[in-house]
Amino acid sequence: MSDTPTPPVPPAPPLRRDEEIALEMMKFVATTTGYGRNTAGAAGFQGGAPSRAEDYAQHLLELYGQCLVAVRGKH
Repeated sequence: MSDTPTPPVPPAPPLRRDEEIALEMMKFVATTTGYGRNTAGAAGFQGGAPSRAEDYAQHLLELYGQCLVAVRGKH
């Protein structure tokens, strides 16, 4: 045996819950794609009325549900 002490093993990172992972996924998708927001229409086209906050929130909740299903591996 050697007299050299072995370095301590760092603790394992805490496991993340499915809900946390789904929330991070939802944030990523929503911010990178503009999911649920109306975008300005192209030249010559007018989009519908701007999305209300309640509509946007509903879109995000639906996206979160889809992300949670994907994380849990359910189809």
